[in-house]
Amino acid sequence: MVRAGILLVDKPGGITSHDVVARARRALGTRKIGHAGTLDPMATGLLVLGVEGATRLLTYIVGADKTYEATILLGASTDSDDADGVETSRADAAAVAAVTDDAITEGIAALTGEIDQVPSSVSAIKVQGRRAYDLARAGETVELKPRRVTVSRFDVRETRREGATIALDVVVDCSSGTYIRALARDVGRALRVGGHLTALRRTRIGSFDVAAAASIDDIAEDALVTPATAAAVVVGAIAVGADEARDLRHGKRIDGGGRLTGERAAAIDPDGRLVGIVERRGTQLKSVMNMPEEVAG
Repeated sequence: MVRAGILLVDKPGGITSHDVVARARRALGTRKIGHAGTLDPMATGLLVLGVEGATRLLTYIVGADKTYEATILLGASTDSDDADGVETSRADAAAVAAVTDDAITEGIAALTGEIDQVPSSVSAIKVQGRRAYDLARAGETVELKPRRVTVSRFDVRETRREGATIALDVVVDCSSGTYIRALARDVGRALRVGGHLTALRRTRIGSFDVAAAASIDDIAEDALVTPATAAAVVVGAIAVGADEARDLRHGKRIDGGGRLTGERAAAIDPDGRLVGIVERRGTQLKSVMNMPEEVAG
């Protein structure tokens, strides 16, 4: 039986995130694999998968901040806000030529910080029980409400003026739930020439970096990050004794709330195994997520 763990995969373009999960299931010989957020088929980069009991850790990973590298093409809009969609408008070459570097800087600055973002109409958000992209593909009008997101960094690394378009290579640090396609769309709208995403790569989720990820052809059990190591990366860790570990696993509280420096932490037993995630309850600690006892860390 495959051991539990967190699997970092560098997704290639042209396949879905569910394709990657299917490959991992075959490679590891288990059906019990979940993910901490998908990528569109066009996108590449980091997918974080939970295997066996470590799927319980995904709850603490899915909401982490993320970093993306992307290319925005100014001068044309698509119905999906990315290169996989159908072009819906194209700006006049003179209008694109009139877009100055200062105007681009101002447009991007307006989309940095806390913003109210309307997701793409082909997003996976559910509208009355149906995915927005299913409604859009069926020809129905999709109106999504703005969502408050945080874009902590939106930097232009290179600007390339190519005929009647402008390509911007950018890097974005953002909160979970931010749509980079929507940023591309909104920059184009602000500059009145339209815009869409032509390349997207996710390089970071929380403290996990794509540099440590396996390729889709190298998925194997030895690529798994142990639950204890992964949990310590995500929420920090505290050591607990054997008796404390037993009590936590049995749903009991233990003394030592002062051991926590943050909101929660991973409790690690003397054998280096992850007991679970604990939170402070007054002067005590209580486990809010337990790992199966037979899982080695």
